[in-house]
Amino acid sequence: MEAAANVARGATEFEGLSASAQASVSKAIEVSGYPRRMNYSVEPIGYVHASRTRATDDFWGGAESCIELVEGFTADALKGLTEFSHVEVFFLLHEADPAQTCRGARHPRDNKEWPEVGVFAQRGKNRPNRIGCTICCVLRCVGTRLFVAELDAIDGTPVIDLKPVLAEYLPREPVRQPQWTRELMSNYWRSADASRYHGPS
Repeated sequence: MEAAANVARGATEFEGLSASAQASVSKAIEVSGYPRRMNYSVEPIGYVHASRTRATDDFWGGAESCIELVEGFTADALKGLTEFSHVEVFFLLHEADPAQTCRGARHPRDNKEWPEVGVFAQRGKNRPNRIGCTICCVLRCVGTRLFVAELDAIDGTPVIDLKPVLAEYLPREPVRQPQWTRELMSNYWRSADASRYHGPS
């Protein structure tokens, strides 16, 4: 609690400084190796091929998708992945409007019956950096294409990383979550046959 109070106090004091003083402090922070803000760029390692072209809230269950690696990667980049049952897919929520980014709190799905919670206490798309991640079932690899089940990303979604799922990285204690999240997710993974990707095998 004391550490949090000190951080809040420091932020308040910083905002109260003149522009030149803030610049001096920021420069000192950068020199010390802790930049106040850092810009970075990420290039897609692949793109999603899926029959679903529009992002909707529910019915992602049973969907099959293909992640095709971009030029520069070989099939060896996926070598050994089929020995794992699941893969974690990190992707860009590219159709989310940056102007709608939430930096505070909001009602999930704008449902006033659910509590207003911070952007980092929910998984909505209007989030800073617009990064999504989902654990998917590994189906097969064909060349530079990875086929997965139940990836909640639409056709054309840029993929920024893939990581195999290890049991040791999963929660080591029972997962706790509020009741409203169970209501929100009640139809999320229900099956929709139209979501299946019937591309090349």
